[in-house]
Amino acid sequence: MKIEEELRSSFRNDYQKLVVNLYLTFSRLHEPFHELLKSFDITPTQYNVLRILKGQKGNPASIGLIKERLIERNSDVSRIIARLYKKKLIDLKNNVLDKRQKDVVINDLGLDLLTRIEANSSFFDTKIKHISLDEVRMMNDLLDKLRGTDTVTVE
Repeated sequence: MKIEEELRSSFRNDYQKLVVNLYLTFSRLHEPFHELLKSFDITPTQYNVLRILKGQKGNPASIGLIKERLIERNSDVSRIIARLYKKKLIDLKNNVLDKRQKDVVINDLGLDLLTRIEANSSFFDTKIKHISLDEVRMMNDLLDKLRGTDTVTVE
């Protein structure tokens, strides 16, 4: 369905339409995933942290490393880490080089949770199944290019 039909709206130009279209598409993809995560008593940002830690392959991560890899960069990483620790999904250890720092490692319970979530998240595949692999790659390239622009122009 065209965005103009779905929102019953018109746009100032194609650039505005693209931004609204990206936001709408994100929202439509995010809503069912958010509901899935809610059923596992976890937030999208907590899920993102667990995925970052899993990517460390057992090596500890600092709060700084987690913060720079987060999708939502305005998150309070220390609070997220505290909640994951309270849920017993991660382990915290003292950093041997800097006693003020904590090393964060995903534990078996956290890995198991990720496995269960990923086993239930196949709806992403079905949502984009009608797009060819070439189109997916092109879209990924275009989104990478779009994020690569750091300047914002105010009209």
